[in-house]
Amino acid sequence: MKVILRADVDNLGRLGDIVAVRPGYGRNYLLPQGLASMASPGNLKVFEQERRKLQAMNDAVKAEAAALAAKIEAAKVVIEVRVGDGDKLYGSVTSSQIGTILEEQGVEVDRRKIQLDDGIRALGEYVLDVKLHPEVVAKLTVNVVKHGRQEQVNEPEPQADATEEAAE
Repeated sequence: MKVILRADVDNLGRLGDIVAVRPGYGRNYLLPQGLASMASPGNLKVFEQERRKLQAMNDAVKAEAAALAAKIEAAKVVIEVRVGDGDKLYGSVTSSQIGTILEEQGVEVDRRKIQLDDGIRALGEYVLDVKLHPEVVAKLTVNVVKHGRQEQVNEPEPQADATEEAAE
């Protein structure tokens, strides 16, 4: 089955490409989602007339994704987890937890776009890809720390001020 792509589709092609796909994929996913139309001479003429409008919409989506990527790269994600002997995590850190923390910071991102193959199972700093658009990938830094560690990091500053005031 040959279709004309009306949007960029991962692992398939870009806007305007005529590609051969399996009938089920085209009929059940590409056509209902509006990502493609059947490749026929009539549809090809209609597509050529709509190409500018579709390209403008695609460019607008890409610009929004680039703006969101800037917010994601500026965000600081610190996840406190409970650990056992040898600093082993109880469970793992998942993309839904990361998405929730981003949402609390005012950055709306779909958890499925966070590229995390398996959950994070160790303490440390991780750099994850967030695929917002086929051409826009943001780098997100996630810091996994022991439960209570973040409070200890923030506490020494006030204690230092208190010791200075006590010395005066």
